Amino acid sequence: MIRAACLLILFALPAHGDLPLPGNAPFFPAQNPEQVRLGRLLFYDPILSGSRQVSCASCHHPAFGTSDALSLGLGDGARGLGPDRRPDPENMPEQRIPRNSQALFNLGAAEFTHLFHDGRLEVDPARPSGLRTPLEDEMVQGFSGALSAQNMFPVLSPDEMAGHYGESDVSVAVRRGMLTGEGGAWDIVAKRVAAIPAYRAAFDRVIGAETPIRFTDISNALAAFIAWEWRADDSPFDRYLRKGTPLPEDAAAGMALFYGKAGCADCHSGRFQTDHDFHAIAMPQIGPGKVERFESHQRDVGRMRVTGRAEDAYRFRTPSLRNVTATPPYGHAGAYDTLMAVIRHHLDPVASLSAYERAQAVLPPLPGAAPDFTVMDTPEDLAAIAAANELALQELSDSEIAQLIAFLGSLTDRASLAGRLGVPDEVPSGLPVERPEN
Repeated sequence: MIRAACLLILFALPAHGDLPLPGNAPFFPAQNPEQVRLGRLLFYDPILSGSRQVSCASCHHPAFGTSDALSLGLGDGARGLGPDRRPDPENMPEQRIPRNSQALFNLGAAEFTHLFHDGRLEVDPARPSGLRTPLEDEMVQGFSGALSAQNMFPVLSPDEMAGHYGESDVSVAVRRGMLTGEGGAWDIVAKRVAAIPAYRAAFDRVIGAETPIRFTDISNALAAFIAWEWRADDSPFDRYLRKGTPLPEDAAAGMALFYGKAGCADCHSGRFQTDHDFHAIAMPQIGPGKVERFESHQRDVGRMRVTGRAEDAYRFRTPSLRNVTATPPYGHAGAYDTLMAVIRHHLDPVASLSAYERAQAVLPPLPGAAPDFTVMDTPEDLAAIAAANELALQELSDSEIAQLIAFLGSLTDRASLAGRLGVPDEVPSGLPVERPEN
């Protein structure tokens, strides 16, 4: 029987000087076991993509910390997983996915109410759907929450799962602006799934035999699976908070730095080391950036694109640091390939931006794509990113950085890395389940 924590509990924490250690246990709503198992199959099934060749796992695979180990991924038109992913010469991607693929750990916790690097999807009880999204006019009711609604975006993205114009019925619907309603992209995907007897039988056990399968039913199943599969709250750090189980000496020293001198917890606060807020820290911008297709520049202004406020320029959501040692590269564009490099960036963001070493970007070759470093080669863009920086200069020795990294390692819940249920051998569509080459 699948169970989840049901109460928010205040734990008595072991004393550790005056460190502002998090004290609240996270709240994970319970999940329906049948829905979780159904969501697992859908997550690994390419049936949800326009071309029937890309699954959610193509960019969020447990072999790569529920991400893809790339700075910027390749969706539709590419084959393979992780660093081995390459463009298909017969169906070349139009561009890289504009932002780094984020890990999926703990997204089932109730505190995750803002999703994506810019928080463009957020819980908003004042709206009929209960959510605020860029697709406000297209939003329908029926999503179980923000995590479920998040699942609609990759399916509608030409670069991720929908595909090139004219490639499939889904991509044509998306390019025509037909997202919801009869004949829309969601409707097409839902009917594909409903036509597969094993999926129809599985949905019967979740929504009832007489209920038509809607896209929201698919996204709700995916959300239930993600919430259950990658819950990560049993790390050495959690056991220290719950029971006082000592951390190794270097990790304990790193914890003292994290919550003290280094000031990491100013933004990476709470049980999952995130304040769920947005900050500008002069991170390098590579790739196409999250911009409209008609825009000529590649500057990704982050939160400003959502709010329209100038003060939000180049602000991005503080990522959770759970299982962070398993999820490189780092940054909204995946600019840094190691924890050492991204920590050093935090110490002097403007200097680090200026001295950025491009060789550390993990970018599969993509012939014909726009140059990856246009923003980095444009002085006025670099100046704007630098001017928005909010972090003060900080000094840490090499040994202190090593201690911080040891502490970050103590945030790893090893049982969660592979997931509770794991990768299925097959899926009801009969399409291939992607697996790493090695």
